[in-house]
Amino acid sequence: MNYLKTRDDVNLYVKDWGSGRPVVLLHGWPLSADSFDDLSLAIANAGMRAIAYDRRGFGRSEQAWSGYDYDTLADDLHAVLEHTGARDATLIGFSMGGGEVARYMSRHAGKNVQQAILISSVVPYMMKTANNPDGVDPSVFEEMTQAMTADRAKFWTSFSKQFYGVGLVSHPVSDEVLQWTANLAMQASLRATLACAQSFATTDFRGDLAAFKVPTLIIHGTADKTVPIDAAGRAAAAGIPGSTLLEYEGAPHGLLVTHKQQLAEDVLGFLRRAQPEFSRHRPGDPSLRRTG
Repeated sequence: MNYLKTRDDVNLYVKDWGSGRPVVLLHGWPLSADSFDDLSLAIANAGMRAIAYDRRGFGRSEQAWSGYDYDTLADDLHAVLEHTGARDATLIGFSMGGGEVARYMSRHAGKNVQQAILISSVVPYMMKTANNPDGVDPSVFEEMTQAMTADRAKFWTSFSKQFYGVGLVSHPVSDEVLQWTANLAMQASLRATLACAQSFATTDFRGDLAAFKVPTLIIHGTADKTVPIDAAGRAAAAGIPGSTLLEYEGAPHGLLVTHKQQLAEDVLGFLRRAQPEFSRHRPGDPSLRRTG
């Protein structure tokens, strides 16, 4: 297995597939790098290098007690880039992972980054406040914490269904995918699970958006109930100069599974642009919507 040590001596597990231009993938909460396998395989098969790692406390990485704030997590990303020798890389952040991308761009001045992709990302600010009315009410995060503390395994059953948009009529993923997702979630330590939930719920990335100096693609489902598009995808597109927003009409949070082929096509199309030129589009422009 391939491990690296962070500057505070935490072991991180890294998957490094293919060769060529590096693409570094940051997974969502409460998953691991394995959640990127389909997209990583598509990237490697397209002649690029897919580097995905388990966040500290998750998957096969060390279950450290501390370091679940976004400054430290961005430093972990810096360590991965340095360890793998990734230069002119594209960063892909899914859900919570989008926050690591944003904080890296500001804290490390986007060093060695050529492009950025935010998928179902928590950027720029999840919490509902007086100046962020489209955010999620704090009571939702409090209820999540209580449920995870009481019975974490049971919590993932209902959470996974919302994650993939499973309802009485809609069932876009198999029961096996729901079980696999719950299994990935249970690999994480309870400490990391709770601390990271606190971090992505309360960290305000609005001040980090100006640090995106590279072409940026934002992909978000319009029916995302885990990270609502108005508070996240559309707000990020409005705040990141020159970014492009792709709205997947009617899509839930878990796009890596529910829309994996469509997502791979859009991501690879963006990656293949050697010299991308992005005109500013109005968030929600029908020409940028994707249906599935």
